[in-house]
Amino acid sequence: MALFRKSRPKDWDPLADKPASWGIHRYLQGSANLFEENRLLKFAIAGLFGITAVLGMLIYTSNQNQRTVIVPFGTGGDLYVTGNAPSAPYLRTMTRNIVSLSGTYSAYSADPQFQELLSIVHPSAYNSIRDTLTAILDELSDNPTLSIATYIRPDQPVLTTSTDIVVPVEKVRVIGGVIRKFRGNLRIGYAIDNGRFWLTSLHEENFDAETR
Repeated sequence: MALFRKSRPKDWDPLADKPASWGIHRYLQGSANLFEENRLLKFAIAGLFGITAVLGMLIYTSNQNQRTVIVPFGTGGDLYVTGNAPSAPYLRTMTRNIVSLSGTYSAYSADPQFQELLSIVHPSAYNSIRDTLTAILDELSDNPTLSIATYIRPDQPVLTTSTDIVVPVEKVRVIGGVIRKFRGNLRIGYAIDNGRFWLTSLHEENFDAETR
């Protein structure tokens, strides 16, 4: 018995003593195995994408259906936000308070009211609304007997969208004992962000001449 195996020459071909069909069969078998591995890899990647999509949808749905209970201005009631959709009582409460804070004031009450109103103004609209309220304070300082009362009209509907609340109001202006009344709309722009109400704009629209 030989103790050492005879070394093969460097130019030895393992297929030299095999039939031609054997090499083709081996190549095809290797290609088939590689294709099967690639197919399994593709299935695995597709499965991971599918699981990620399902988990993402579940998290998104959970966040949208999460209810955040908010009680503004120290009031109570069925006031909540689901996702970014506020309840009707919540919007009504916010509307009444905004109309009161921005539309009913005198020289003595205006400044603290406006400060409270500014606490819910969105940062992007803060400077604009603050300048408007400051102009009212300047007018009150020049006319200390001036007072304004604003009421929501019960004979007209309040129109609400996902970004605006249009409130029909009557404004009573009193200065030096002289009373004047006006009717128009107060447009309240708002946004709900992470369960919080933000005031984004505040404009008076279509106010008519004095009504008697």
